[in-house]
Amino acid sequence: MNTSDRFRAHARTAAAQCGVTIPDGDGPLTVTTPVDGSVLAHIRPHTARQVDAALGAASAAFDRWRDVPAPQRGRLVRRFGELLVEHKEDLATLVTLEAGKIPSEALGEVQEMIDICDFAVGLSRQLYGRTMPSERPGHRLMETWHPLGVVGVISAFNFPVAVWSWNTAIALVCGDPVVWKPSEVTPLTALACDALLRRAATDVGAPDGLHHVLLGDATVGEALVDDPRVALVSATGSVPMGREVGPRVAARFGRCLLELGGNNAAVVAPSADLDLAVRGIVFAAAGTAGQRCTTLRRVIVHRSIAAELEGRIAKAYSGLRVGNPFDEGVLVGPLISERAYEAMRAALDRAAHDGGTVITGGERVEVLPGGVYVTPALVRMPAQTEIVREETFAPVLYLLGYDDFDEAIALHNGVPQGLSSAIFTTDQREAERFLERSDCGITNVNIGTSGAEIGGAFGGEKATGGGRESGSDSWKAYMRRATNTVNRSDGLPLAQGVEFG
Repeated sequence: MNTSDRFRAHARTAAAQCGVTIPDGDGPLTVTTPVDGSVLAHIRPHTARQVDAALGAASAAFDRWRDVPAPQRGRLVRRFGELLVEHKEDLATLVTLEAGKIPSEALGEVQEMIDICDFAVGLSRQLYGRTMPSERPGHRLMETWHPLGVVGVISAFNFPVAVWSWNTAIALVCGDPVVWKPSEVTPLTALACDALLRRAATDVGAPDGLHHVLLGDATVGEALVDDPRVALVSATGSVPMGREVGPRVAARFGRCLLELGGNNAAVVAPSADLDLAVRGIVFAAAGTAGQRCTTLRRVIVHRSIAAELEGRIAKAYSGLRVGNPFDEGVLVGPLISERAYEAMRAALDRAAHDGGTVITGGERVEVLPGGVYVTPALVRMPAQTEIVREETFAPVLYLLGYDDFDEAIALHNGVPQGLSSAIFTTDQREAERFLERSDCGITNVNIGTSGAEIGGAFGGEKATGGGRESGSDSWKAYMRRATNTVNRSDGLPLAQGVEFG
């Protein structure tokens, strides 16, 4: 059996374990693996009529699901989490095949799904409102939270299941059905997740129609964006995509949760533990072949230690094994496509034009025919030029120098994006000031920019979109707030002492 046949067999076996039969047909949606470019399946996308029917079914399910007590809704998510534990290896195999992640990262992504299920189950008993003092005698003033409606999720290839689960686990306990448009390049993972969630719903007696996967091109996502039956659109993708989605949802007064681009930086101060810094930098910059929204793309290092740090990172990069993600010891798998490599080469050319010097990496590596493999690139830049201010979704790390801390903060914040940030320092004053001044939604001290835990809210500011998913009080995005006043007296005093008649 050749490599392509073996990958196809892996996909079919893993999908079957989750309850999905991959069709043998000739559907127009061709599913390939970035590992070697071979075809895993041919799938038929959903028609406009099927999309409309799914939205109708989800709307009908909302009317039933919203009346189920939240702790009982949590039973569905608990059962789903149990099935994820049971099928962790199967889902991770599909993630590696479709997204190209090394198995450790693929397993970690499925673990994230399990973790958010645990979080959401606990949340199902903690959808707290509040009571406030009323200025009127015999009155109670309070806030309550109620299910919002159908949630549309549009997800990207690089985290094909985790980001969907952040939205879905919390939406379900909040009382909302979910309609999911996954990336066109990762439909098998979506079908597998849908099959497991439907099985969980059957096991606990949940209503039909709570979850739908809709496969297809951008027109399917546009249907979710424009349909008034979708109360919240949670979209993960590029900044240009967000610029289109946001106004269209706003035009119909829907809600939007955007998780867009990141151009993440780490400041390395003179007092930094460089052993620690290098470990954090290399994983954040090279993990997932630089294809995370939290990937480290800029290192802003004090000039007194710049040469030493550069040498250490270059040495660490030389030890990164690039190859077939299924092979033992490989740390950097393939880029998702030829187009991603072209964007990487264009960025390196622009950096060189701007006076940048490639210290190491940036070369294409022949691993498997049809796969796009590159060595992570480390580039010394004389200034934060326009290409450095842009996000290139590939393993390109720019090194920038600074002399004083204010300059470092200015360089750090001087990009349109605002997702994740980090500082490596043992100076508490610097650390606290960075936590205060970084304009990102995620700010770390002595760890890299990648690898967020589900307990904290995930999201960013500026061109990253302002959305928050996963932990903390992100659940509020999936519910509507009502301010309630209850009069338990036999009088009718008006607020602010108003007299009327």
